[in-house]
Amino acid sequence: MPAAPVRTLLITGAGGAGRTAVAAATAAAAARAGTRTLLLTYDRGAAAALAGAVPGLGVASVDPGAAFQDALLDLQSRGGTLLALLGAAPLDPEELTPLPGAEALALLRAVRAAHDGTWELAVVDLPPVREAVALLALPEQLRRYLGRLLPADRQAARALRPVLAQLAGVPMPTEWAYEAAARADRELAAVQAVVHDPGTSVAVVVEPGAHAADVVRTARTGLALHGLAPAALVANRLLPTGSADPFLAALSGAQQDHLKALADICAADGAALHELPHLGREPQLPEEALAVPHEALPAAAGGDPWSVEDRLRDEGHFVWSLPLPGAAKDGLDLVRRGDELVVDAGGFRRILPLPSALRRCTVEGAALRDGALRVRFTPDPGLWPR
Repeated sequence: MPAAPVRTLLITGAGGAGRTAVAAATAAAAARAGTRTLLLTYDRGAAAALAGAVPGLGVASVDPGAAFQDALLDLQSRGGTLLALLGAAPLDPEELTPLPGAEALALLRAVRAAHDGTWELAVVDLPPVREAVALLALPEQLRRYLGRLLPADRQAARALRPVLAQLAGVPMPTEWAYEAAARADRELAAVQAVVHDPGTSVAVVVEPGAHAADVVRTARTGLALHGLAPAALVANRLLPTGSADPFLAALSGAQQDHLKALADICAADGAALHELPHLGREPQLPEEALAVPHEALPAAAGGDPWSVEDRLRDEGHFVWSLPLPGAAKDGLDLVRRGDELVVDAGGFRRILPLPSALRRCTVEGAALRDGALRVRFTPDPGLWPR
């Protein structure tokens, strides 16, 4: 019998806005409501506070060091023949320390492992927005690198094998490299499928203030570039209104102005807005669960947001469109590179393979209007059939 689908709630936001507390409280509240829930976090303190505290709640503190050690030792064992041929000394577990990027890979593997049928909801405590977008884009980027370095048709291996054999003085087994690449590609594809699954939602936590709109704008642009969108904004640490204290009243009034700006963004995007009060201190978990109602979050759209509009008959070109809410012209750039388009928006980059029809076209121009990037392609006479 197939496992029930798992909903995934990815929580990111501004640094210091209370992302981890919101993620932990949301997971605890969902478990109390009878949903088998797993919380994934880097925060060992939050994990320790919740471990065993709520029936039906599992807590996993991601350990990048252990994950990196396990992955490297597994790769070393599989490539033992090659290492022996080259005279390389194997690494011992005690000398392994995680490299940059190991933390992101460990979290992604944990997210994928959460979809084993044990849980109904996985709440993932992501890093701040820019790091979170880079993390969610990582599977697609790594799969592209693998495809370039170890192409599936193995033409490069056949060409390089004699050269490598002469340099090393021994036959060069290349099969293990392709097996490792294929295995890594399958794992990355599985993680990518979870990120873009219709049951995956993203919530952005901010504290309404001068920089909140900038954080939300960054999240909207970065996520949209990779086919995602915030399903909810969480306005955290809201001060009470109507205070008799002039100072507190002024702070609350300014905060309400910023909250209105966030509400306008939510209305434009069709996202939910959740307001959480300021307790005057960090919430005590799990007793004070200031949570996001995960069951009310809209499901992600899923799929690739790019669309091709055929205007060839009437206007002589195609239009390739991508919604980019929050993007600004001064932070936008695109470059055609062979059969790929390199798009930079808001400090984020994505390299996209062109659809087959557009590969036989040249880029005529591009425009950013009404929160969408539209790229015009004109057929290349030398490549387009008459």
